[in-house]
Amino acid sequence: MTSLITGDLITLDANLGTEPSTVIRALAEMVAATGRASEVEGLYADALAREQKTSTGVPGGIAIPHCRSEAVTVPTLAMARLAPAVDFGAKDGPADIIFFIAAPAGADQEHLKLLSRLARSLIKKDFTAALRAAATPAEIVALVEGALADKPAAAASPAAPVPVADAAAPTGGAPAKAPVRLVAVTACPTGIAHTYMAADSLVAAAKEAGIDLQVETQGSGAVTPLDPAVIAAADAVIFAVDVDVRGKERFAGKPVINAPVKRGIDEPAEMIREAVAAASDPHARKVPHFGAEESAESRAEAASEHLGTKLKKVLLTGVSYMIPFVAGGGLLIALGFLLGGYDITKIADTVVVQNSLGNLPEGGLHIYLGAVAFKIGALSIGFLVPALAGYIAFGIADRPGIAPGFTAGAVAGFMGAGFLGGLVGGLLAGVVAHWIGTLPAPRWLRGLMPVVIIPLLASIVASGLMFLVLGGPIAWLTMALNTWLTGMSGASAVVLGIILGLMMCFDLGGPVNKVAYAFAVAGLGTGSAVNHAPWQIMATVMAAGMVPPLAMALATVLDKKRFSLAERENGKAAWLLGASFISEGAIPFAAADPLRVIPASMLGGAVTGAICMGAGVTSQAPHGGIFVFFAIGNIGWFIGSILVGMVVTALAVIALKRWAVRKPVAAETSAAALAAVS
Repeated sequence: MTSLITGDLITLDANLGTEPSTVIRALAEMVAATGRASEVEGLYADALAREQKTSTGVPGGIAIPHCRSEAVTVPTLAMARLAPAVDFGAKDGPADIIFFIAAPAGADQEHLKLLSRLARSLIKKDFTAALRAAATPAEIVALVEGALADKPAAAASPAAPVPVADAAAPTGGAPAKAPVRLVAVTACPTGIAHTYMAADSLVAAAKEAGIDLQVETQGSGAVTPLDPAVIAAADAVIFAVDVDVRGKERFAGKPVINAPVKRGIDEPAEMIREAVAAASDPHARKVPHFGAEESAESRAEAASEHLGTKLKKVLLTGVSYMIPFVAGGGLLIALGFLLGGYDITKIADTVVVQNSLGNLPEGGLHIYLGAVAFKIGALSIGFLVPALAGYIAFGIADRPGIAPGFTAGAVAGFMGAGFLGGLVGGLLAGVVAHWIGTLPAPRWLRGLMPVVIIPLLASIVASGLMFLVLGGPIAWLTMALNTWLTGMSGASAVVLGIILGLMMCFDLGGPVNKVAYAFAVAGLGTGSAVNHAPWQIMATVMAAGMVPPLAMALATVLDKKRFSLAERENGKAAWLLGASFISEGAIPFAAADPLRVIPASMLGGAVTGAICMGAGVTSQAPHGGIFVFFAIGNIGWFIGSILVGMVVTALAVIALKRWAVRKPVAAETSAAALAAVS
């Protein structure tokens, strides 16, 4: 096995600048200079991205910047002993001992174990003292190789269970308290250093306190799950993690202390004390069961929500339940047009009633199948407004709100109030049903409340108000809106396309995106052979929503060194997500760099929206991206608009990442760093 560290990878008492970024760059240059990395920039970008997620400074004047990178060809350790020390985010001050762990993207398990073993050694005071006393790089190499040869501390047998109160137990015959048993899970995004250092720190702190602690390290190597019997016997659990815990349901019902993985390194004793206290506290936070307790937590969170947040949630609940009706219906209508032509709208009712497979209409089988597909789709679309209203009411009043909501939605559809009427009717039905449910009722009536009384009274009130007061004005407003949209052409259509494109790319699946999408979906059922405007809006929304993930995927190919390894991996998946119209495929990029990714996405989305509306592209399907090509009119312009927007966004985000950056540190600092390395 190739040696992980050599004298050429060590610099002693060097001035590498005053910022972690300059130190990391200098160490990346050392790795590349020895032929262990194919490029400096890619390695530096991956290491810096990892550092920005969680600082790598640990107590004792140590820092362990680390990453996996496609630029690394051989697993490598580079070490610098700094003068002056640099702040890497540890609570006790700056770090003077820096180990840079560079692992290939596909490093084998043996190398990863060695890298993790070194990370564990760095919490040992005698080891770090020897590193500071070493006079030559050769001495450092010998110390590191000795540490790698030793067994890791966490592999030692766990401390025998000791009663918490033994040390302070009275000398009389009072029985000792039962020992406290703890379990823990540690995990970090890279799974090389912090995962194992936190495990060792917690084990050491528990041993010192006389507590039995067993740890599951969910690192880059193979994970050995805790024995179910050990988990069952535990009194509390510690999650020192920066990522989701795998198999979290195994710990359901256990009191839990949850913190970032770095706290497991910085404050292990405090976490042990908190876990011991939680074990005996009946009110301590617990790992939720994936059922009743989780629902209770959700209800408690809902009670503290602001009105605007609640309103957004219930509206999006209605939209999410409505979409399957529209998706299936829209695709079937498109299939009906494909088989039977646009004239199928005039003959579908007659064909499906009077004809059959044994009695085909004039035109043959494809006309009959087209009529059947169109009619099923039209009936499915007919549930759009009732489903929207019903599930908005459900979001407010739970199951008792469904019936009055559906009824109010049906009234809105009957009166021509459309999507807006469904919104109002659903909110009205939900509020009335919820209010009736809060009224005190005698015991003998309680069983009838959710199944008879609440649906009956809420339907009367909500639907009555829709008929008597609200339905007419909302129907007029809906008709005016449809007339305006139908009459749009030229510049006004392009402006609408720009607005929809900006909205779709503003928050990538968030509330603004959902408003634009809901607006398009709601109008889809009003489209026809003579009124293409709703279909044009749907095509514009879909095309613009496809741009951000596709553009991020393209950007990671055009200039991969501007993106971390994780982002480049996300870029591979973003091709399919974007092609499927899943805007959320760009969220990992926006979360890491929102001030560059979101404006660039909005620019490309606006361009795509303008081209789509200007070219009259239509879509009778509410979702599916390029895979519903048969439901898209002017498919050439549809694809072309997406490609143009994708290129615009990709080039914009690359330009912003390249030039819209912080000013570099002073030139003399960089020169000093280069001199120290050489």
